[in-house]
This record gives sequence, C-alpha cells and structure tokens, in this order.
Amino acid sequence: MSKVRVAGVGMNRFGRMADRSERSMVEAVVGMALKDAGITAADVQRIFSGNAAAGLVSGQEMIRGQVWLQGTDLAGVPLINTENACCSSSSAANLAFESILAGRCDVALVMGVEKLSHPDKGRAFAALGGATDVSCAVGDGADASNSVFIDVYAEEGRKYIAEYDATVADLAAVAVKNRHHGSLNPLAQYQDPQTLADVLNARVVVDPLTLPMCSPTTDGAAAIVLVSDDYARRHGIGGCEVLATRLSAGAGHGSEPVAVAARAAFSDAALGPDDLDLLELHDAAAPAEILQYAEIGLCEPGEGHLLVRSGATALGGHLPVNVSGGLMSRGHPIGATGCAQLVEIYQHLTGRAGARQVEGARVGMAVNAGGWLNGAYAACVATILRAA
Repeated sequence: MSKVRVAGVGMNRFGRMADRSERSMVEAVVGMALKDAGITAADVQRIFSGNAAAGLVSGQEMIRGQVWLQGTDLAGVPLINTENACCSSSSAANLAFESILAGRCDVALVMGVEKLSHPDKGRAFAALGGATDVSCAVGDGADASNSVFIDVYAEEGRKYIAEYDATVADLAAVAVKNRHHGSLNPLAQYQDPQTLADVLNARVVVDPLTLPMCSPTTDGAAAIVLVSDDYARRHGIGGCEVLATRLSAGAGHGSEPVAVAARAAFSDAALGPDDLDLLELHDAAAPAEILQYAEIGLCEPGEGHLLVRSGATALGGHLPVNVSGGLMSRGHPIGATGCAQLVEIYQHLTGRAGARQVEGARVGMAVNAGGWLNGAYAACVATILRAA
C-alpha cells in the first residue's frame, strides 16, 4: 500500500470573530498551509472542505467551499463539501487520504471552517440542535441549557459521578489541565490559566458542569495539505506520515463509535494506546474527555478520572491529552475542529509546538467525535500520525 503524508498546515487563532467571514478565514489558513508545504495552488488536484453549520447560521448551503475559494487561484479545482457534524473536517481529511491511496490525486487540500458568531445567538444553538435527531426532544427539562449537547454531557457527568468514585472536582480538573495547556498555545481561544477553585466557583451551566467545563462558541479555520509518498519524495517534502484514519458511525444506545474508530485505526497502524506520545480528544465538555480515555483503551471503564488525578494526561505526563487546550480552551469551531486536531499533532511531530512541545513525540492520535444519536455519538474519526 502506498503512503500518505501531511506536508503542511495552517490555522488561525480561534475565538469569537464577528468581523471575520468564512471566506477571509479560509483564504488565510489555506495560504499558510500551501506555503508551509512549499507548493502553490497550481499543484493542488483535489479539495475537501469541511463545514457543519453555515447553512443554518449564514444560509450558505451546498457550494460552501466553492464560494469561499472563489477569487483565489484554487477556484476551479475539483472540490467536495463535507458536512458530518463536529467530524466535518476530519471526515474531509479521511476522504482526501482515501483519494490519494486510490491514485486519484497526489496533492489534496483539506480545509475546515466555522463561523458561529451571529447577531442572532439562537442560530448557533439551532445549528447544534441539528446534529441530533430533531424528531426527538433532548435535554428539554427544567434544568436544560440552550445547547442539547451540554445537556447530554451534564447527564453523562452525573452518571459517571454516581457510578464511580469520582467527584465534580475531577471534572473541574480536566478543565484546569486543558486551560493550562491552552495558556501555552498562541492560537487558543482561552489563554489564561484557571485554578480548581476558579472552575468550581464559576457559573453553573447545567449541574454538575460549570462554564469552564464546557467548550465555547467559537469561530475559526484550519487547513492541511496531504500528498502521496511518491510526490513527497520527488519534491523533497518531509512532514509526517498518516498511518491510519478511520471513520465510524453510531447507531444509538449500545453502539461505540469512538471505540470502533480507535480500534480500527490502531489495527491499520499496527499500534496500540501504549505507542502514543500525545492524543487530541473531543472534549466538548469535561465528562467527554474522561469517558473517552476508556473508550480508546487508556484505562478500564470508570478509571478515567484517576488518570487525571495522577497527572498522566497532563503535559509532562505519560500520555499528554489535549495539549492544544482541547475544545474547552482552544475552542470548538465545529467544522474546523478535526483539522485543528491534526494541525496540533503535526506541530508536535515536527518539533514546532513551542512552549507546549511534547519532547520526543513520534506518534500522535486525533479522535474527533460528532453528532448525537439516541445515546451515542453519530460519527467519529480516529487518525494516527507518525513523524517522518
């Protein structure tokens, strides 16, 4: 089987950017990625564009990527728009990987972008609601928030605390860890460290989750360039290798899309959790990170909070998780999150992560989950990268 490499990346700082359009963000990060890869727009043979919410937030549907790239030198390059909830741009990367392996192209550009800021805040919440089965009411009780996902994560947090010897402080510790990591990331939305007391005493969104335990509303974009190994050799491109990328789909209660995608990726890469040097997880809220530890195989069910207590998943620990700050601190622009995770892994594997660099990092994994379908994520993409 031929190989695929990440040749270059680009990303803007995430945050609320009312004065930035999707187009301006896309143009910026795509330019960064092409320059980083040492190629031009003329070298790109396929484009895969990830976005989740523009149809409901701005009204732009169907030809989003083409609209955002019109007027650039990439206009006219064959492009596929990918919408798959929070997995939109990781799904785009999955398609680009498979396109290169199939021999349909040697150079593929993957981009993800989301603009959730809008004068009508209800549009973003409605877009998030669209990532569930809208025929079924989720989180509509007296304590419900405006976000169906925060209601889901709050319920998961309450169940975890009730079933295992865990506390609300364990959930808060995840937020503290990721905020510290975010303070080292110049592209993170939140860069001020917080103490355990800060997190525990913050405004309660839905019991037991306080505001810092939840990912914020975010705008942002990220892009990566994938190339065939043959192309990389011919053009002297280093980068890092994509060992595996696997997509799974949830099927409601009892299905395990995170575990399925992770196991498949580990199998393809002939590796296991112990071989990882860093991990980017989908921490849309604190309970999600703790639960995913076990789903990926880092620990047994009910032991995720013990990893946080031990410091194993903090920078300097055995397996640093969400060194970017994760969704809670780096931010969660839905359609850009998958690409952002891959940018983060790439930066560590190429020794360019600055103050948050995981020393000696050789193998990293990104797990990007999305949507919610009757008790389980609707989709998940697990990707493993290895330094060249």
